[in-house]
Amino acid sequence: MSNADSRTAVETAIKQLLEQVPALKPLKIVASAEVQGGRDIQLVRIVMPGPKVTKAMSPDARVTVEIRRDLLNELVETNDLQAWVRAWDHGRFRAHGVDEYLRLIGQVVSKTAAKQRALAAQKRG
Repeated sequence: MSNADSRTAVETAIKQLLEQVPALKPLKIVASAEVQGGRDIQLVRIVMPGPKVTKAMSPDARVTVEIRRDLLNELVETNDLQAWVRAWDHGRFRAHGVDEYLRLIGQVVSKTAAKQRALAAQKRG
């Protein structure tokens, strides 16, 4: 994924997350991602539901995610919700914006991740 542009990486990441957390699919929101690669920051606009992802500024964004390009590539390659949760818990990427959206997304992702962990533990033993 290292040769793909930021827009494609963000779009892939969102599609993967929506597959793992289908409860977020109907969410209506405009968001933005600031993808940092070295000294360069690329701005990506995300419109949900969809997602419709474009390289553009998003002054109407309700939530903005700041993430390093190498971390984004890593998370896209692993395609694992637990990896996203661990990265968030360790402060490897940030989100800011309207608290209600942040809380809603956080709760839905946390509940889905907990269900996945419980199912994995049940299968193990």
